[in-house]
Amino acid sequence: MDQLHQGAAHPVAHTPSGALRGRREGPANVFRGVPYAAAPIGELRWRAPRPFPAWEGVREAAAFGPSAPQAGPADVADIVAIGGAPEPTGEDCLTLNLWAPIETTGPAPIMVWLHGGSNRMGAGSLPFYDGAAFARDGVMLVSVNYRLGQLGFFAHPALTAEAPADEPLGNQALLDQIAALEWVRDHAASFGGDPANVTLFGESAGGLDILALMTAKRARGLFHKAVVQSGGGWLPATPLKTAQARGVAAAAALGLSAPDAVALRAVAPERLTAVEGAFGPVIDDRLLDRDPISAFARGDFADVPLMIGVNSGEDSLLNYGGGLERFGKLVKPNAALARLYPQASGDEEQLIRHGFRDFAFAAPARWIASRPRKSKAWLYAFDYVEEARRDTMSRAAHAAEIFHVFETLNRRPDGAPPATEADRAVSDAMHARWVAFARTGAPGADWPVYAPADDAWMVFNATPGGEVKRAWWKAALDHHARKGKLLILLMRIRDRLRRMFG
Repeated sequence: MDQLHQGAAHPVAHTPSGALRGRREGPANVFRGVPYAAAPIGELRWRAPRPFPAWEGVREAAAFGPSAPQAGPADVADIVAIGGAPEPTGEDCLTLNLWAPIETTGPAPIMVWLHGGSNRMGAGSLPFYDGAAFARDGVMLVSVNYRLGQLGFFAHPALTAEAPADEPLGNQALLDQIAALEWVRDHAASFGGDPANVTLFGESAGGLDILALMTAKRARGLFHKAVVQSGGGWLPATPLKTAQARGVAAAAALGLSAPDAVALRAVAPERLTAVEGAFGPVIDDRLLDRDPISAFARGDFADVPLMIGVNSGEDSLLNYGGGLERFGKLVKPNAALARLYPQASGDEEQLIRHGFRDFAFAAPARWIASRPRKSKAWLYAFDYVEEARRDTMSRAAHAAEIFHVFETLNRRPDGAPPATEADRAVSDAMHARWVAFARTGAPGADWPVYAPADDAWMVFNATPGGEVKRAWWKAALDHHARKGKLLILLMRIRDRLRRMFG
């Protein structure tokens, strides 16, 4: 703490890049809008992040920086209600926010948060990602903004042609996340944090990105534990050729038939974000040399303690962007599926919803947890619905656990009723698990380490502290795991063919 001068209201941290003036708020010294890389604008659009230049004097860190330019599903009028960020947005978005505990007995464990939002919307500055509860409990919380959508996962032949031979392609968002972790490694001690004890955690797309980073050699050693909340594990990455073809199609949608890099970078960011697409990790043979699915199957991943889990109502994602119709074409709600889900009472839509939850989230999470490793893994299911919502909801929606993990139940974006005492008890217990994991690398002695033969889940429900259940959803997950084996095999074959023939 010798580099952090704690004034009564305006603490100043002296970092390797320069001095930062934050604000004391409750249990935390808070520093907002801290640049961890240079603005990716002009010639730096779609390039790997560059260091932010050092500064003289004291830089104010009182206000959040702009969120990344973004757009949500076309059928959602207000993306803020589903986790998108309000204005202002802008390409100068590579900033992070830090809640450092005031009361510590030594260097604080660090948790770095990657927000969700399908890699197309969201921000680390959203109010329900407030880090005060973590700081209160002696943990430094860092939330990160990174490039999104067509600015965060974009490849094009014109960009490939100009890129240096060793610069990754199409994975701008992942490179931003790595740059933020490097900043934490080099700067966090200036705020009282322990750069040797970093837990990377994220939800949905943030969790998916963490799985990719666990297989990226460039990210090794930058985090020492990981938590993947509703990140799945079987969503295939995109081969570079496919990503480039999508980039060509996106340029054509903008009226650019054969653009060079200069023409692409001249397009206004709001026009780019308006172009629909699928955004996620790209197999470019520079950052990612194979599909993360293949890497996990081979055992080629960061062997760090892992917590991974799902929510019981992940299918709430199908309510947007025509998801129910699209996934319904892939699922046959037949008698065999009905036997797996008797709780659906033969309702075809409910069969599709349960099948989506388990194939896209629960079965792959269990598979990731079961990978042979020297470190340990813990598996959870979040199955708690707040008391005021039980008349209309029976299962925990996608992202519902976030408000419990951060203890921000009354800061939800969807206008939820105030939390009850029972709701807060679940929140307190779940938050404590995450804090314990950050401190020690284990979420509690009563939560069994995952082993396939035991198949123990920690189920967060109305039971105080959670309830250990074995073989949770086993019949359905075993069914989807058999299908998953084919997907895993196909990804491994695809990687071999790509390596042989390019």
